[in-house]
Amino acid sequence: MPLLCVSSPKGGVGKTTLAANIAWELTRRGDRVIVIDLDPQNSLGLHFGMDLRDSAGFAANLSASDNPRAAWRAAVRNGPTGVPYLPYGQTGVDGANAISRAVADNPELLVASVRDMLTNPGLIVVADMPPGPSPVLSALVPHADLVAVVLLVDAASLAQIPAIEGGRAYGSVAPSRLGFILNQLDIRTRLGRASGDSASRHLGNRLLGVVYRDENVCEAIASQKMIADYAPASKAAKDIRALTVTIARRLVPVESPVLQEARL
Repeated sequence: MPLLCVSSPKGGVGKTTLAANIAWELTRRGDRVIVIDLDPQNSLGLHFGMDLRDSAGFAANLSASDNPRAAWRAAVRNGPTGVPYLPYGQTGVDGANAISRAVADNPELLVASVRDMLTNPGLIVVADMPPGPSPVLSALVPHADLVAVVLLVDAASLAQIPAIEGGRAYGSVAPSRLGFILNQLDIRTRLGRASGDSASRHLGNRLLGVVYRDENVCEAIASQKMIADYAPASKAAKDIRALTVTIARRLVPVESPVLQEARL
């Protein structure tokens, strides 16, 4: 059962928005999906129409339980979309740092719960990762069937590609398990067109998709709706549907490396 990690080398690139909308599109295709919020901002629930004041969370209670199955099942929330998701939880800076230290010291705290999720037949696990390098990223990326890296089409984001490709940012990830998403491409500017064309040529078949800049995205977030529901005919909605088709093809129905490890 596949694990999709949606990541980014820095914050503010639309990673969480894409993770939520990809999960929703997979669900609309008929797949069974569960989404994990592993970003301390705890904002994934915003896209699912949930109250972010909910203090309970999956990551916030990782070290409080010795039963991985009970820990993640107790954290599941179901919003208006019907997509089950696990909030990070309200932790504050000190709490988030403590979680990072706990996972760095014992990655199995996180991996054991994900392993249990992946034993559910036909379930796709979508993990919204924290931005940048982190112990959470280091713990899960080696077990992912696909790591989707979200990049803005700007110099600061695109400059991170060599570090990601070379393993300096994410560690060693097989090319078949690594893909890139170019987000908020603006073809109205010469720099946007040139940057997008250059990145597309460099990435080749590792490019999972391009999502063009679209004001409907911000409006959908403000309305706590998925883009496909808020503006189904919008450019962004069409781009995300195409992106999801590509991701679904890459999430081939092979046994997850986490499950393989569990069987050894």
